[in-house]
Amino acid sequence: MAFTLYSLLQAALLCVNAIAVLHEERFLKNIGWGTDQGIGGFEEEPGIKSQLMNLIRSVRTVMRVPLIIVNSIAIILLLLFG
Repeated sequence: MAFTLYSLLQAALLCVNAIAVLHEERFLKNIGWGTDQGIGGFEEEPGIKSQLMNLIRSVRTVMRVPLIIVNSIAIILLLLFG
């Protein structure tokens, strides 16, 4: 198995899929990353935890339809070219 650009893109797609399926109430709240955990004031700089939560929420919101399309293309390519 060679390390190619396609395998790198496929690994990135799998990571984005993993972020997209994280459920706040079932998984993230159990480790202390729920919605009510990252509320800060206006004067405070957002920490790494709240920035990661914003990234996870953004990926789940914005990437829903593009992920369906990209996953379909990846599946078709795997079926055609192995």
